[in-house]
This record gives sequence, C-alpha cells and structure tokens, in this order.
Amino acid sequence: MSTASLTTAYRPQTFADVAGQETIKSILSRAAREDRIAPAYLFSGTRGVGKTTIARIFAKALNCKNAPTGEPCNECEHCRKITQGMHVDVVEIDGASNRGIDDARRLREAIGYAPMEGRYKVFIIDEAHMLTRESFNALLKTLEEPPKGVTFIMATTESHKFPITIISRCQHYIFKRLGEQELEAHLTKILGLENIDFEPQALKLIARRAAGSVRDSMSLLGQVLALGHDSLQESAVRSVLGLAGQELFFSVMQAMKAQDVVAVSSVIRSILDQGVDIGFFLRELAATWRNLFMLKQAGEQALPLLDLPEAEARQWLDWVPEFELAHVHACWQLTLEGQRRVLTSLEPAMALELLLLNLTFLPKLLTMEQLSRSGQNAAPARAQGAPQGTTQGTPPSSPPQGRGPTNPFDGAAGAGNQSGSMPDAPSAQPAASRPAPATPARAAGQPPEPPHRARKRQEAERDAGPPSGYLDGPPPDLPPEFGGGHAPAGPQPEPEDPGPSPDSAPEAPLDPATYAGPRDWDSFLLFCKQQNGEGGRSVNILNSSRGEFEGTELRILTQSDMQYGRLNDSSLVGVLTERARQWFGPDTTLSIREPTSRVRPYAELRKEVEEHPISKLLEEELGAALTYFRHKDDPGK
Repeated sequence: MSTASLTTAYRPQTFADVAGQETIKSILSRAAREDRIAPAYLFSGTRGVGKTTIARIFAKALNCKNAPTGEPCNECEHCRKITQGMHVDVVEIDGASNRGIDDARRLREAIGYAPMEGRYKVFIIDEAHMLTRESFNALLKTLEEPPKGVTFIMATTESHKFPITIISRCQHYIFKRLGEQELEAHLTKILGLENIDFEPQALKLIARRAAGSVRDSMSLLGQVLALGHDSLQESAVRSVLGLAGQELFFSVMQAMKAQDVVAVSSVIRSILDQGVDIGFFLRELAATWRNLFMLKQAGEQALPLLDLPEAEARQWLDWVPEFELAHVHACWQLTLEGQRRVLTSLEPAMALELLLLNLTFLPKLLTMEQLSRSGQNAAPARAQGAPQGTTQGTPPSSPPQGRGPTNPFDGAAGAGNQSGSMPDAPSAQPAASRPAPATPARAAGQPPEPPHRARKRQEAERDAGPPSGYLDGPPPDLPPEFGGGHAPAGPQPEPEDPGPSPDSAPEAPLDPATYAGPRDWDSFLLFCKQQNGEGGRSVNILNSSRGEFEGTELRILTQSDMQYGRLNDSSLVGVLTERARQWFGPDTTLSIREPTSRVRPYAELRKEVEEHPISKLLEEELGAALTYFRHKDDPGK
C-alpha cells in the first residue's frame, strides 16, 4: 500500500478515532451535541496534528441526520458526502489559492444563502494565514455576525500572522504535538489493521523521527512498508530513513574517550556514507548525553528514565565511569546549542566534525587549572614556606598591610570556573590573598620563568601603569614602577617595631588622655573606628587611603578622585578635624591631598577583560558571563 493510500485509508472519521487533542475533541463534541455553535473557529498548530481532520468531523457532526449529536454516524447521506468532499453546504477553501480580495467578496456573497441540504453551512479555510490583509478586512464583519446557520473554521500553522481583529472574533484552539507514546499507539493500531508484525523499537524510531506529527509518522511508515517486507524491522527503518544505530553512537563515545582525531573523522565519514539524517543524529546525540547524565547521577535508578530497551540501557550504564560528570553536562549543553549552527551552516558536514572535535577535546580546551596557571605570571614571593626571592631588576615588595585593595573583577568566573582565572586578565582570587603584581617568584613545583619572558612581562607591567585591580590607587608598598612609594636601592634595614598595630590593639576603647602608644596614622584609624557617629562610619574610606602626621598637621593622601571628593564633604571634614584634635592635640590641622596617580575606570577594566580571547572562548562555548562582586569592605558600596 502506498504512502498516499495509507494516509487516506486510515484518516479518522470520528472524534474518538483522532489521536491526541483530547481537550479540543471534548469541547467541540459537546458544542455539537448541545447545538451551541460559535460564528468562527481558529485551529492553529504544527503540521499533521489533526486540524483539518477535526474540522471535517465537526462539520459532519453539525449536519448529521442524527444532529444535534456529539459524534457523526458516518452512515447517513450527509456524513458520506462530507467524507467524500461532495457536500454542497461544506466548502473547503485553500487559503493559498484563494487569497485575494475578490475571492473574499465572492465568499461573502455566498454566505448570504441559507444551507441547501444540511443544517449548517460550514466554510473550512485551510492555510488561512495566506489570506491578504484586504481579504481579512473584507471578512471582518461577516466573521463576527454571520447569517444564521453559518460557521467558519480556519486552520493555520502560523497564527502569529493573523490580525488581532480576526483572532478576537474566533474561538481559538491550539493543537499540540503528539507525544511519542501516543504516536506509537496510533501506529500500532494501524499495523494491527494491516496485519503486519513489527519490532517495538522500529515503531519507537518512527515516532521519534515524526517529531509529534501524525501525518509525518504515517508517511514514514508508508516509506518503510514500501520495501515489501513481511514485518517492520528496526534495521529497515534505519536504512530507509537514514537513522544512526546504537553501534554508531558507541563508536562516537569510544572515539571521544580515546580523543582519537582519526576515529572521530571516521565516524563522520560513516555518517555521510550511510546517508544518515544529520539533524536526527544530533537529536539522538543530545539524548545520549542526557541519558549518560542521568545514569551518572542516579545509577540504575535512572534506567526507567532512558526510554530504551533494558539491555541497551545497561550497555550505556557501562559507559558511565568513562566520562566525568562535568564533561557530560558540557557536552549535553553544547550539542543542544550546536544543532542549529550545524544545520544552517553552508558546510554542515564540516560543522558537524568541528562540533564533535570540540566535544572530544573539551577537557583539554577548557581545563580551568590550565587557565588559572597561565593567567598567573608571578606567584607569591613566599610559597609553601620557601624563602623569599626576587628577580633581577625588580625591587622586593611586601604584601599590603591590612585589607588588600579591592579588585573590580573579584568573583568574575565563567560557567564551571570557580577557582581558575583568565590568563593575562585580572585575577579572580580574593583580594586579601592575591600576590602583589610585581612579585615574580615562581610557585613551588612550577618551572622557572624564562629570562626573556620575565623581561618582557616587566616592561609591559611598567608601561601599563598601576595594576588595574585597584579602584582607589596603588598601596604605598608597591614598587615605584607601579605607582607605589619609592623604595631605596640596595638591602633594606629591618624595620623598627612600630608598636601595637590596629589589628593587635586591645578591644577596649582608646582614651586619648591615657593612651601610651605611638600617636600615628594606624592608631588614629583605630580611634576613629571605636567612636560613634559619623567619624566612626568613615573609617572604611580612611582604610583605603594613607595618612601622615608631622608637627601639628595631619595629611590624608587620597588614592582616587572619588575618595578625594567624599573626604572633602564639609560635614565629614568637621568630624575628622575634631577626631584629629582629640587624638593628636588641640592645635592639629587637617589637610586632604588630591590623588597623584590615575585610576583606570571600571568600564575600561571590564571592557579589557570582556575582549580577552579566553573570555570570548568561555562565553561562546559555555555561555559564561562576567560578574562583578564588591568586597565587603569596599568604601564604594
């Protein structure tokens, strides 16, 4: 039996025979039974889901000899004529061929005549979205208030092309795609009527390939049955429809596990030589990654979720230990996202090969540990207890005292990158633990940096100015080439003990009258921190600045224009002056100095990182996004 005759012979003739669409069938059957008919109906949905079929059944139910009834009898003269397409009161119009305004006017004139044989005159307009706007405008009034005994049924696959004025005059029903199980049940019924044996897996393939369309499933079934075999076999379905077998997917997994370029290319050639449908292959590959992900997470408990024969599902269970969970998850996502790019490419075979190679070498291309290692040109000077060392031409530096400067890119990471950082881009380490940018010593276990690379890096860092991570300017203990204080050449003497630091001072409130320690900037910060009111709240701003007390003058050296502007607020200046006189003496004067170094704006820093090749790679392959987290002690919060 040919494809056309198979589809025509088993077209449903009652609501009960239609596969799926239970809600719509129930509504229309009740409307026909109670004789409560709307002036116009709009049936929308993808191809082959029963729009025109249900429209004809509804027309038969309205004109059946037993009407009003919920189901046509299919035995009376009216039902038989409508089935044959010969009923004078049921008019089927092709919207693509009758789309002009003249066709709409002739239709409007024909509506004025009462039904000649049946109870209702039914106009079924297929592909109604093809009508022109002028045609729709000509039908507006008629659709809203047609003569008694007239109803319109418009079927379309593109309801978004309808004017809203038309949709508002219709009862709109959206037909859904059928599930694979519903399609399998429908095909099983057809094969039973044809007395043809079949393999269940063969029906599953046809139902999956049909993608929710009953008409497509019937066409595919007719294609396979045209071979003339006594039974429907899985091998025949794959051969005729160009579907990849499980052995091909096992070959794909084996090539990916071995990271064998030759094997991956051989799989691609096999796909092309067998005429495999690339689109369906990618759908099946995505389902394979999904199955592996489920098995990786739940083990044998996930076997019922795979929708595969038990023996085949257990074969995939054996593959679970071969791949890491992160690799499986990334491959699943990239396969789903790459389907459209492959199918729309001018070279789909090469696009498919590139996708499979990307999936194969994904662990090497996107190893977070390697990205982090390559992004750190210098390690802390003292790593894992090693003695402090310096590189020729670079003065030694000490880690910043107290809170480290705030890096605007702290916490910026791509999908799956929680600890790595991008090479040659601002590091994602926490500010407090990040090594000073000028410290060139290598971490333990790493090979020494070649002299020519170290020399180039130092020159580039000097040309770049202050490190981009400091919002409020470089701290005073950075080398001069980075905008810090000027350290004298040669060996440095051991610093004198400055006395108790703010971090080690007792928690008891400081009393200016009884305090015996040094009256310096650090002790003044602690004093301000322990005070109530506005002076205490300003300590975050003071923490990121530097201060000097000489004679009777307290100089605050700001690190950025923002900090300079905030500290010059009149009310804050008054409070700080009062606190300074309480701590240093009644004759103390306060002066706030402008910043002497340029601070790169946040927008410039963000653009630099976003345009970095590694950032673009992470964004394209994993959908990563750059995020900015402020430090909890950041004065700008």
